[in-house]
Amino acid sequence: MRSLRLPAALVAVALVATACSDDEGTGGYPRDETLYTTGTAWGPPVNWNPLMPGLFAVGTKGLVYESLFHYDPEENEYEPWLAESDEWTEENVHVITLREGVEWNDGEPFTAEDVVATLELGAHDAVHYGNIYDMTESVEATGEHEVTVTFEDNRPQEWMNWAYNEAIVPAHVWAGMDEETVTDNPNEDPVGTGPYAYESSTDDRMVWERNDAWWGTEALGLEMQPRYIVDIVNTSNEITMGMLDQNEVDMSNNFLPGIDQVLESNEAITSYYDEPPYMRSANTVWLVPNHEREPLGDAAFRDALAHTVDLQQIIEGPYSNLVEPANPTGLLPEWDDYIDHDLVEEEGFTFDPDRAAEILEEAGYTDEDGDGFVETPDGDPISLSLEVPSGWTDWMEAARVIADNAQDVGINIEPAFPDEKLLVENRNSGEYDLALNNEVQLSNTPWTYYEYLFELPLREDQTTANFQRHENEEAWGLVEQLAEVPAEDDEAMAEIAAEIQEIQLAENPAIPLWYNGLWSQTSDTVWTNWPSEADGPHHPGTMWNDWFELGAIRTLAEIEPAAQ
Repeated sequence: MRSLRLPAALVAVALVATACSDDEGTGGYPRDETLYTTGTAWGPPVNWNPLMPGLFAVGTKGLVYESLFHYDPEENEYEPWLAESDEWTEENVHVITLREGVEWNDGEPFTAEDVVATLELGAHDAVHYGNIYDMTESVEATGEHEVTVTFEDNRPQEWMNWAYNEAIVPAHVWAGMDEETVTDNPNEDPVGTGPYAYESSTDDRMVWERNDAWWGTEALGLEMQPRYIVDIVNTSNEITMGMLDQNEVDMSNNFLPGIDQVLESNEAITSYYDEPPYMRSANTVWLVPNHEREPLGDAAFRDALAHTVDLQQIIEGPYSNLVEPANPTGLLPEWDDYIDHDLVEEEGFTFDPDRAAEILEEAGYTDEDGDGFVETPDGDPISLSLEVPSGWTDWMEAARVIADNAQDVGINIEPAFPDEKLLVENRNSGEYDLALNNEVQLSNTPWTYYEYLFELPLREDQTTANFQRHENEEAWGLVEQLAEVPAEDDEAMAEIAAEIQEIQLAENPAIPLWYNGLWSQTSDTVWTNWPSEADGPHHPGTMWNDWFELGAIRTLAEIEPAAQ
């Protein structure tokens, strides 16, 4: 989802690969039947195991493997997908009726045993949804197309997040697989139920071919338009921009500096909005302070730091108005109903350097040695590093702004740009001061955001949540209460969210900054009818993981060949 520069050899490969005829497109596929995308892959596709998030090739989940439900964030509704219907027959019993006539792409029928086998794989520690398996008392195939899940620990918010977002795998391939095999299995011949299947892959691309026997064509009335989807490994901003301009890429899903100028000058290149911010919001970028590094463990210091950040300088500078400032709660616009706006008005932070200076002084942070930077109340010097990955040009510029803003009020912060892999290792192990992070995106419930902020207990390595290592048992208890609210009870969700926000705004465990864009720059030259606020479809135009289940799969059925 970022801008990135690769070695010259890979750039050369990409340039050679893109030199092709208009009739065939890159790789010899019929141009008018092929959708070329980029912005999702940062290395060669080598894994198609849907149980290993972050490792599998983009499209593995969503194009090949499917979930029981999808979720429409605009309507706040679950859409039956592999499931045909569902009913909570008791408070802790969920009965799911599956669609009949669905087949895996190897010809085997899809049945309740596949759902049971998928859930039971959660018994392995290496499978990321072990929490879901642990909260079930039993999962049974109570009919060929009926699954009954009985919960020992009933957390509907958490369960429905799994049900709409997790890939169901075939029992005849995966059932009984041991943990080592699950972990090490690249799954080179993925067997799924989805509208596409593996066609080929090389070091610089992943190619999917339409599954014309897909069940959804008849059941949902969705006919996938591209016969082939070619997702090209990212090389650089310049390469991607050139490919868009030369009609060699139809949809780019990475941040492109200067795209605002292209959108204004080239009528063939489009985005969701016709004016800034051009893109919809996808996730929140947080300034994450390591609470185990002093003085970042002090809520007063974090409060002062929150007041130093000039978001408009970032939005108008590195982003050229392509993003919007986040609400102080960090909740995305789709979750506005869960924000206590009166509380935010009273307790939320704003850019206010004078107030930041007051908070520092009141808490005992003063410049005793006259070097222009405050020391701790004990007189110790403060020297902090703000890390973002090297090559992420928008974040690098934003980090410089944040550091400069902090220095203006006497907080000594310097930006640093390590390799992404090293940064992730340091962040997970707690070997950092400050970092930017946006790993939690739009979902079916704000519970996912609060789990990210407050999850306990802390571990030696924090790999998915609470990177800041904040400990507040009351807040985590409220998050667990939120998980137990029935998925359709918006009023109860809002009440608990407001209680969480009281703690959040008082302690600022992590500081929300801006809403990261759902980067989607599209070309009308080969394919048209892209998602648009004005007159196009409104589903997301992206290949990012986890967005197919939020409606992006429908975009592939809604686009139209330009020749029509």
